[in-house]
Amino acid sequence: MTPDEYCQRKAASSGSSFYYSFLFLPPERRRAITALYAFCREVDDVVDEGIDPQVAAAKLVWWRNEVANLFAGKAQHPVTRALEPFREEFGLSAERLNEIIDGMEMDLRQSRYLDWKGLEGYCYRVASVVGLLAAGIFGYRDGRTLDYAKNLGIAFQLTNIIRDVGEDARKNRVYLPMEDLQRFGVPAADILQAKASPAFRSLMEFEAERARGFYERAMSSLPPQDRRAQRPGLIMAAIYRTLLEEIQREGFQVLKQRTSLTPLRKFWIAWKTWVSA
Repeated sequence: MTPDEYCQRKAASSGSSFYYSFLFLPPERRRAITALYAFCREVDDVVDEGIDPQVAAAKLVWWRNEVANLFAGKAQHPVTRALEPFREEFGLSAERLNEIIDGMEMDLRQSRYLDWKGLEGYCYRVASVVGLLAAGIFGYRDGRTLDYAKNLGIAFQLTNIIRDVGEDARKNRVYLPMEDLQRFGVPAADILQAKASPAFRSLMEFEAERARGFYERAMSSLPPQDRRAQRPGLIMAAIYRTLLEEIQREGFQVLKQRTSLTPLRKFWIAWKTWVSA
């Protein structure tokens, strides 16, 4: 199996919405973004596998070393070997790849966030940095496109957090800021025990509105001249905003279920966005 084939399998098997945004790209850019996505999946899986935190931390150290190998021309893993041809062409940097690993390490160190500032820092590392790297792969001419990518990443991660409240709680994780729980009168114990309430729904309405604010901020930052190049991000935005609407339409039943869109619906949204952007 070639490095590109490995990354393609990793991306396709994940079932992620990101996969649908890659489908319409030219081959070289598609190879690059698929390799980047596979890198993110690899380091994320280290934390999500549920192994001993010390073992997970050691694996992340290995990945940091492998990032160094990538930029020294000595990549060993199929993912970093797939990324290697695109380091200079698309402006990949060791600093940003390591920032993604920083975000994964945060999951090993903490399972609560006191306030929005702390959660925003986490969202930036695990999502905005990916968006900044992806923007370089897709291509841009105006620096404001990086503001778009940063805000869109935060919007995506907030949508993930809203969708996965129950799933994360079953792992003893509460990403919603404690200050927000206190503001709406929702004890963390209610989330951990999957106890829905009117107060919980009000809390989720607030978090959904915060996410929508970042989607709007992202769209207002995207310069018209870069819109066509950044269509994969616009596809993701369309899919994720539709997901957020579905979650809200279902009454934020996120403590006990995980809302998702069918592959056919994702493909339809992707195609429609691609041809209209």
